[in-house]
Amino acid sequence: MASHFKILLSLFFVGALVSGVALFMPAQDEETVELRLGHVVDLEHPVHKTLVYMQEQLEEISGGQMSLKIYASGQLGSERDLIELMQIGSLAMAKVSVGPLEAFVPEMQVFSLPYVFDDNDHFWRVVKSDLGKELLLSPLRSDLRGLAFFDEGSRSFYTCPKPISSPAELAGMKIRTMKSQSAVSLMRALGASATPISFGELYTALQQGVVDGAENSPITYYKARHYEICRNFTLDEHNTIPGILMFSEIVWGKLNDQQRDWLQQAVDRTTPVQKALWASETEVALKALEDDGINIIYPEKSPFQESVAEFMQTFDGTPIGDILKRIEEQR
Repeated sequence: MASHFKILLSLFFVGALVSGVALFMPAQDEETVELRLGHVVDLEHPVHKTLVYMQEQLEEISGGQMSLKIYASGQLGSERDLIELMQIGSLAMAKVSVGPLEAFVPEMQVFSLPYVFDDNDHFWRVVKSDLGKELLLSPLRSDLRGLAFFDEGSRSFYTCPKPISSPAELAGMKIRTMKSQSAVSLMRALGASATPISFGELYTALQQGVVDGAENSPITYYKARHYEICRNFTLDEHNTIPGILMFSEIVWGKLNDQQRDWLQQAVDRTTPVQKALWASETEVALKALEDDGINIIYPEKSPFQESVAEFMQTFDGTPIGDILKRIEEQR
């Protein structure tokens, strides 16, 4: 009965969103256009702070004729929910990880693959290249417009209670992943048992032992307080999955050229601030974790790279393989 009620409640909620489009479309009068933006992280996360900065910039640039209303902490649902709301024009903007986006835009899978980038400099060379621009606009065919990539660091493992320093130690461990097929495939290649769970449910899943660990950036591990449960953090940095600032193509079509220009100016001002803030808060997070006595492990990366070599060969001769070759050229 309880599960039946949850299904009915979910259907009611979705129906309300679809029928009540005005709730999340740009609310405009003679003077202002209000854009609604959703994301899933908390108010102390650098991504939220970045979006508040963009909110301020947009109001300044437009002279108060455009404003941004931010719905934080998953108020409007999971990242997949946000993507689907943008597709039907019920939400103007969202900051999501490119991981869930790959279900809609297959090219985005390349960011979820292991050890694609040598370092942060290599990542940014690719993002700023013609390839990066192509990837940013690739969601257009799904009624989504990429405005900018956000730095969200590299993802590493955190586990409880057992620490890991090599892929062999992942064998049999249940590791939470995003709801992304490539993330699941990567965990299998590393020998772990992939368990897709929404981020909002992860703390409880770790607490109850549903999973033995997860993987994310130092900032998210710290800000989500997952270190309270999983006291081992292994900096293997197996992939670099950026965030992406998305815009509904349906809502974009309702803006005039001046409004689009104001928005792009605000985004352009924001991206270098986001990059700098992410770098500084990563240092703060790692220092705080050390001070709290977290077991931070710096493993030899070559065993991890070797363990996924066969998995990476499966992309040879495919469109993703072609993108990987272009990324290689940016080294």
